[in-house]
Amino acid sequence: MATDLKRIGERARKQPDVVFTSLYHHITDVDNLRACYHLLDKDKATGVDGVTKQQYGQDLEQNLEALSGQLSRMRYRPQPSRRSYIPKPGSNRKRPLGISSFEDKLVELSVKRTLEPIYEEAFEDVSYGYRPGRSQHQCLDALGRTIQQKRVNFILEADIKGFFDHVNHSWMLKFLEHRIGDQRVIRVITRMLKSGIMEDGLVSASDQGTPQGSILSPLLSNIYLHYVLDQWFCRRVRKQCRGEAHYFRFADDFLACFQYEEDARSFKRRLKDRLEGFNLELSLEKTKSLEFGRYARGNALKRGGKPKEFTFLGFTHYCGKTRYGHFKVKRRTSRKKLAESLRKFTEWAKNAKQVLRKGEMLRSAKRRVQGHLNYYAVTDNWEKCSIFHYHATQILFKWLNRKSQRRAYTWDGYNQALGWIGWPRVIIRKDLNPFRRMEAI
Repeated sequence: MATDLKRIGERARKQPDVVFTSLYHHITDVDNLRACYHLLDKDKATGVDGVTKQQYGQDLEQNLEALSGQLSRMRYRPQPSRRSYIPKPGSNRKRPLGISSFEDKLVELSVKRTLEPIYEEAFEDVSYGYRPGRSQHQCLDALGRTIQQKRVNFILEADIKGFFDHVNHSWMLKFLEHRIGDQRVIRVITRMLKSGIMEDGLVSASDQGTPQGSILSPLLSNIYLHYVLDQWFCRRVRKQCRGEAHYFRFADDFLACFQYEEDARSFKRRLKDRLEGFNLELSLEKTKSLEFGRYARGNALKRGGKPKEFTFLGFTHYCGKTRYGHFKVKRRTSRKKLAESLRKFTEWAKNAKQVLRKGEMLRSAKRRVQGHLNYYAVTDNWEKCSIFHYHATQILFKWLNRKSQRRAYTWDGYNQALGWIGWPRVIIRKDLNPFRRMEAI
């Protein structure tokens, strides 16, 4: 099965305009469905039917044969997604998620494994989100080197209002049909998109949007924005600019870099109309153009102000200097993300003290701090990581000592316990220095 999917990718690379007319048998293949079963996480939330991976696997082969038969006869009907809410960082609102049932997750993953090799060959290099072998750090690295080494003087930050809730189904299917000629695949995806949402026991129809939390949703969103934004910028906008123009996107977060201010202003005007044509809305209050680059600091000082900053992927980018006084792109953890990380850590510690033993609580806290540092401990961000590390250490000490009326640790004993579990140190884990040689990348 893996070999067949690899061949699909090879054909897509050799024939960029080919339309695939025979794909559905890969989705219905029992071996593919079985591989999808083993790839799914057993601890994920359950859908409306409450079936877990363990329960489904008690009679796995019979269930997979039955599912494959339903798919082959086009009798498969996905269940509504269960609505769930999670806190939205930096806001009092909550982010809605759609949790699929376990069997629907199998089909979503099977469709994703079949289509992903095709679109990985079609996607532009400017897209980094939810793609195999690509990460936020690679996107940040490319952005930093572009600002450092290219003629970049202005940056446009843009934001799409509720992207996942406003994906137009008709446009989505038209985009899929550019490469997918097997109508059975299109029909299954249509049923998934229109399966509806169950909330408080009531099912509401899905006329637009693709639920966050779905396994297939990241791929579909990348396909949608590939045609709406990526291709448009790379093949039309860039060629029509007077100077250099560059573009970076991670999921629905994107920004554009320009040599001339007039190009940035023109793109902003055109962007609004472009998104509205595909049922999307540009958030004008969060979309702004700013001067940023090697001349931004000097120009700002001449005006009696400070150079502007922008935030992308959780980092605030600002105009810094090397030890020799030359311009350098620097990053620090954004204030909002740092506060959110500490708030989440405090809430976790407060709840964990009631259910975890001291050793388990220490090891779990270590994993959380390690996860934060793995992402944010990049070049020039040592200070903000040290602030998080210091406060997390203090918060853990406070709530460990509240596990009972008797004090659990003295400060010396606490430091010994941290040494025993290997408490993380603040060291730079990701080299994003834009001055390093290209051969090292």
